[in-house]
Amino acid sequence: MATTKPRPNLTFFFLLLVLHFDLGKSQLQLNYYTNSCSKAEEIIKQQVVQLYNKHGNTAISWVRNLFHDCMVKSCDASLLLVNRGGVVSEQTAERSFGMRNFKYVNTIKEAVEQECPLTVSCADIVALSARDGIAMLGGPNIEMKTGRRDSKESYATVVEEFIPNHNDSISLVLSSFQAIGVDIEATVALLGAHSVGRVHCKNLVQRLYPTVDETLNPSYAAYLKRRCPTPNPDPNAVQYVRNDLKTPMIIDNNYYNNILQHKGLLTVDEELATEPRTAPYVQKMADDNEYFRQQFSRAVVLLSENNPLIGDEGEIRKNCGYVNGN
Repeated sequence: MATTKPRPNLTFFFLLLVLHFDLGKSQLQLNYYTNSCSKAEEIIKQQVVQLYNKHGNTAISWVRNLFHDCMVKSCDASLLLVNRGGVVSEQTAERSFGMRNFKYVNTIKEAVEQECPLTVSCADIVALSARDGIAMLGGPNIEMKTGRRDSKESYATVVEEFIPNHNDSISLVLSSFQAIGVDIEATVALLGAHSVGRVHCKNLVQRLYPTVDETLNPSYAAYLKRRCPTPNPDPNAVQYVRNDLKTPMIIDNNYYNNILQHKGLLTVDEELATEPRTAPYVQKMADDNEYFRQQFSRAVVLLSENNPLIGDEGEIRKNCGYVNGN
C-alpha cells in the first residue's frame, strides 16, 4: 500500500523565514561598540561627569532629553536637530519649553568623534548620557543597550501628539506610555524623575489662580504662591519651583512621599497618588526606595528601547544638530 507523503508545514517554514530576516537585522545590544569604538561609553561617561561638575543641571537635562526623544516615534535623536535646511526643530515645540543644555550634547559628541569618527550615534549619546546622568544624580546604575541610529528628519509637527502636557490627566499620561510599551508600574517609576529639577511657574499657575486647587496642601500652596506671585508669569523670566525641596538633586523616592502629602507641583503628580491603578505603586515606592530604584531602572530601559532605528536605517550624524550633508 502506498504511503502518503506528508504535506510541508507552510506555517513552520514561514516562521523560519521571518526568524531568518529578523536575525539578519541588527538589534540593540550591550557593549555594541566593543569592536568599533571600545572607549565610546567611557568617553561619554567622562564627559557627563565633567559637565556635571561644571554645570550640575546638565544631568537633569540628559534625563529629560531621553524622555522627549524616545516618546516621539523613536529613540533616534530627532530631538537634537535644529532649524536648518528646511528642518523645523522639535526643540521649538511648546512641549519642549524650558529644555536646555543641547549645546553640551555636541561637546560629548565631539569628544567621541575625535576617538571614532562617524561611528557612535547621537541617539546612543542621548541614551548613555541619560544613564550616566541618572547615576550622577544618585540614581541607580543602569545597564543600557546600544546600536541606535540617528533620524534624518524632525517630528516637530507631531510632538504634541506624543508628549503629554504638564497638566494632562493621569489617564492620558498612562495611555501615552502604554502606547510605547511602558506599563503602569514602570510609568509610576518614571514619574519619579520629578524628584529632581524644577517646574516653571508658567506650568503650574493654573493650580493657584484664580483659586487654589483644593487638592493642594494649603501650606504648600501658600509657598507656591510666594514663588509664583502672578497668574501670568513671564516665560522668559527665571520663575520656577523645585520639584523636591528636600533632595532637589537626588533621584529618590521622596517624590512619592511628597505627593502622598499633596505636595506635587503638577496635576499629574496629584492624580498619580489618588488614581486607583497607580496609588498602590506610589505607596510601595514611598515605603521602599530600593523597590523604586529597581522599577525606575526597568522603566528607563523600556523607554530607551522604544522603536529604535537599527541596522541600515537612518544614519550616524557627524554633528548632532544636523542631518549629514545639511
